[in-house]
Amino acid sequence: MGARIRALRRARRLTLDHLAAASGVSRSMISEIERGGRAPTVLVLDRVATALGSSIARLTQDESGYEPVLLTRDDQAVLADPAGWERRILSPVLPGVEFEFMRTTLGRLVDAGTYLPHAPGSREYVAVERGTLELTLDGASSRLGEGDSIFYPGDCRHGFANPAAEPCVYYLAMDVAGDHLPAGGHLAAGDHLPAGERPAASDGRAE
Repeated sequence: MGARIRALRRARRLTLDHLAAASGVSRSMISEIERGGRAPTVLVLDRVATALGSSIARLTQDESGYEPVLLTRDDQAVLADPAGWERRILSPVLPGVEFEFMRTTLGRLVDAGTYLPHAPGSREYVAVERGTLELTLDGASSRLGEGDSIFYPGDCRHGFANPAAEPCVYYLAMDVAGDHLPAGGHLAAGDHLPAGERPAASDGRAE
């Protein structure tokens, strides 16, 4: 994972300082992650991925060919967060595509944190399988119950929490807009950097 982050950062022509400013994650933390000396939380990893105009899936999985891809349950990447929740990635990483389909389980009364805006034009869709989800978009909260779904533009700050004393399970599909690197991870002449690299202040949870 650290090698993937370093390769994508260099392909985007970003220094550690640039990536730190864009993600709100400290330069020393990013350096340690790239060297494999520290395992980031899911929230930190998502902030790094967002600042790179990419997704957690691309930072944790190898790219597949543009063809049918079967992911058995055992093949799916699962990221467990110490705060008491997990994200299961259900979609493969495809060439030139920044799309992620995930199933998230939040433990009782767990707050998964607030996530940075993606590039303008990004889209996110959420559907609750069971339990209660408190979704906050740029400070405005909505409470979703079992069977409820919502669409929202991905270029806003979005937070996920479970306000109830029972687990919450929800699905999220994320389509990230912007210029995506081709297979091989190198920008071609004339390509420009994604809009998702704008600086964002840390809320204190990015360390």
